[in-house]
Amino acid sequence: MIEKNVICTVCPRGCSINVVGEGNRIDTIGGYSCKRGERYATDEFLLPKRIFTSTVRIDGSSEPLLPVRSDATVPKAKLFEIAAQVRSVKAVSPVKTGDIIIKDILGLGVDIVACRNA
Repeated sequence: MIEKNVICTVCPRGCSINVVGEGNRIDTIGGYSCKRGERYATDEFLLPKRIFTSTVRIDGSSEPLLPVRSDATVPKAKLFEIAAQVRSVKAVSPVKTGDIIIKDILGLGVDIVACRNA
């Protein structure tokens, strides 16, 4: 049995939600103030996801690094694999905010995009 305390980030209230379960089963969940908080805690317990942020090297720009991010959430367990792939990439100027730097990273259906013009 695993017990996890999750601080909800969906709204400014920041509910402290207690989730008890094992594997893909949740036995009890409490402390949320709304359905969105319950959904957030459920997702965080079963499969936590994050937005990935980093930088890539860039040629032809006055700055040596270009900030990038994932255009959707990715499984938290994949962050180190994503970082390794991002480290191996070099962008070439000109780049616009939102341009895809890496398409469909790790086959997750998520793109790594530029966060500024360069």
